[in-house]
Amino acid sequence: MHSYFKRILVLSLCFYIPLQSGAWSLLGHRIVGQIADHYLTPAAKVQVGKILGNESIAMASNWPDFIKSDTNYNYLSTWHYINIKGGMQYADVKSFLIADTATDAYTKINFLVKELKKRNLPPKDKILYLRLLIHIVGDIHQPLHVGRPEDRGGNSIKVLWFNVPYNLHQVWDQQLVNSQQLSYTEYTKAIDFTTKAQRAALQKEPMYDWFWQSYQVAEKIYADVKMPDEKLGYNYEFKYIETLNQQLLKGGVHLAGLLNTIFK
Repeated sequence: MHSYFKRILVLSLCFYIPLQSGAWSLLGHRIVGQIADHYLTPAAKVQVGKILGNESIAMASNWPDFIKSDTNYNYLSTWHYINIKGGMQYADVKSFLIADTATDAYTKINFLVKELKKRNLPPKDKILYLRLLIHIVGDIHQPLHVGRPEDRGGNSIKVLWFNVPYNLHQVWDQQLVNSQQLSYTEYTKAIDFTTKAQRAALQKEPMYDWFWQSYQVAEKIYADVKMPDEKLGYNYEFKYIETLNQQLLKGGVHLAGLLNTIFK
């Protein structure tokens, strides 16, 4: 009887999990948002507070995923990622992004920054655009949101995570972060260690460098999965946990720098 229920649970997960793929988990986005909140200038903190009210950056970060079930927001689906073919060099990726006119994370971050700098922007647009910016900046630090078009950023690559079926994108969206079993505030305290000089250097990086850095990590992730249904577990987690933490940390610092630039 026990094995029967176990099989039912696994089968249920097989049907449920594919619907969940999308972005950093709730936890991942909140970590990025919490880190960003630590490094806002006083002016930016005031302006962000006026827009979000009692909603923190960490909590606002998940709104664009929460509203995916509302068909009125279907137009936002391609804002969360960008697909870039494999094997490209820095100059190629930079040129690709600079020439980019598609509806994707790169063009929409630029759009949102431009709009949020407008002081006469209607309040309803301010809160929508700020929530989106917070979320999408977090998204592109998840490496497979800068993944390859042929497998939809790893969504088509089936793997086993501790013998439970997932796809590679989901492992990076959710499982690596969630398996640390920390709240977002605990996780932030565990990884949020940068010097003022390090933060300044990160915040001077042009935005196309953020994408390039995620792209480089994505290339390593792709190279590590050799076969369908590859088994991933403790060894994989040990290999990539520092990379994961660095991406979350950079996401928060980059987001803070961007908000400080917008809300001077």
